[in-house]
Amino acid sequence: MNTWQLPEGIDELTGDRAWAFEKLRRQLIDLYTKKGFGLVIPPMVENIESLLLTSNSINEKTFKFLDPVSGKMLGVHADITPQIARIDAKTQSDKVAKYCYVNAILQTKADDFYASRSPIQAGAELYGSNDISADVEVIELMLESLKLLSISPIVLSLGNVAIFDALIEDEALDSEQACALRQIFVKRSVPDLVVFLAGSAVKNSDKFSALITLEGDVSILDKALTLFADFPKAKAAIEDLVSISAQMNATGVEVVLDLAELKTYEYHTGIIFSAYNEQYSKALAQGGRYNGLSASFGQSRAATGFSFDLKFLSQTK
Repeated sequence: MNTWQLPEGIDELTGDRAWAFEKLRRQLIDLYTKKGFGLVIPPMVENIESLLLTSNSINEKTFKFLDPVSGKMLGVHADITPQIARIDAKTQSDKVAKYCYVNAILQTKADDFYASRSPIQAGAELYGSNDISADVEVIELMLESLKLLSISPIVLSLGNVAIFDALIEDEALDSEQACALRQIFVKRSVPDLVVFLAGSAVKNSDKFSALITLEGDVSILDKALTLFADFPKAKAAIEDLVSISAQMNATGVEVVLDLAELKTYEYHTGIIFSAYNEQYSKALAQGGRYNGLSASFGQSRAATGFSFDLKFLSQTK
């Protein structure tokens, strides 16, 4: 092996490619700070407990090593969001707080969102507001980010994990069964769902079977409201989607609904969203609400945000 070769899934930017990235990084930070989002630069490594929190997916993607100084297990950040939760918890504030970042991260394996194991994650997070106006604000900022990157037109996909969670809450499944069912929805595997429901005592099997197919234009929201009329939390989640999709449509953005969408990271609790363009085979940016993630640091706060791989998108013009 030549010594100049990089590990599999690890890449770099040099020359014109590096300058293209740097120009966009500066423009994005200017955009975010003008919108009131304060710049933060989280450390590359932290105590492993601070990075993993409640996400098995992050655990699997985190490089871990023993610190020779403290003797503690440390991890290299695979996702910035848990670090923002820690940073916000340190403020001990009940006020709205806004954060932005552009940081390199490292993952043990590539996933279906990032282009490599060493992406540069750019994003923004809003803490302290549980109102859907906060979700709209970060969605609009995500769309502005992609516009700055000269990517258009954008198709905005909206979902709400609270619908799935409301059904799970009404079941008597153990944690292993609930996790298995969640993974079926993450993979969007209807055959696997049929097998699971046939072998498990699930009283809302008809609702799960319907939910996994609920995607399309805004007309599916009326169908969903009828389907989940007896589930107050699911109904409220759908009503939030009605409101947000109307606001986004009013701006001229094409909106599609995907009510069965569950993000890979388990910490999302409500509205989730992704941005697509026909020239790309996967989501360009994504995010959502993750209330309570900061509870691991002693202060539970409502939060919503988005992120994308700036290193990849800066090279695709």
